[in-house]
Order: sequence, then C-alpha cells, then structure tokens
Amino acid sequence: EYMGDGDLALSVRLLIIDEVHLLHEERGAVIETIVARTQRLVEASQTMIRIVGLSATLPNFVDVADFLSVNRYRGLFYFGSAFRPVPLEQHFVGVRGKHGSSQSRSNLDRVTYEKVLELVQGGHPVMVFVHTRPCTLR
Repeated sequence: EYMGDGDLALSVRLLIIDEVHLLHEERGAVIETIVARTQRLVEASQTMIRIVGLSATLPNFVDVADFLSVNRYRGLFYFGSAFRPVPLEQHFVGVRGKHGSSQSRSNLDRVTYEKVLELVQGGHPVMVFVHTRPCTLR
C-alpha cells in the first residue's frame, strides 16, 4: 500500500546518522537539514523520534549533542578508547613543503606509504583516514 511522503515521515521512529562528524564538512548542510526537519516534525506531530549520531572521530561530541537537542546527562553516551576490542594507535608524521602544495602532498603520500608498508610487513592491520574521497585513489 502506497504511503505519502508525510505518512512515511510519520512512521519513522529512529534516525541514525553515521559519520555525524561530517556536520562541518561540505555535506554537513544536508545532515543539518535532515535534523531540523526531523525536529520540526516531532514538534508538529507530538511524536518521538530517537536520533542517534555515530562517529569514531568526534572530539566535540558535546557540541554535536547540543545541536541534536540531546540531554547531556540522560541521552549522551560516549564510548572512549577503553571500549575498543583492539587498542587504537595514532601515528603523526611531519612533512616538508608549504601546506597544500604539490610538494607537501607528494611528501605526505610517500611518508604515509612507507609507514603503512612498515606496519603491514610487521603483521599489523592498518586503516588510513584521508580528507576526501578522491584522496583514497592516491
């Protein structure tokens, strides 16, 4: 049976936002719009929709909770590194070159490759986070 857009929206009880840290990125406006419309729907229809924001890299989780209208004391759950089944390691390296220059990017790619190769050859799993989707191809 066909449900109109309004009926479909009213049937939602859980909104999960994965990678909620993207709020400050280019696509953040889309997430903000979805949250704003969901909150407006909740107020207008007097229904409850639970909003869950997920992120593995969110240092300002309290600010995001405030944006999502989460009660800091009852509805905010933060799972730090102690909850990880495998400890997370972060490696920071410095590279030469002016920030954003082709020389700097080339140096960063080379150093990252060398570090990943070293870890993989040592039998360690590796995950590399990049700034944009096209950067994954380099």
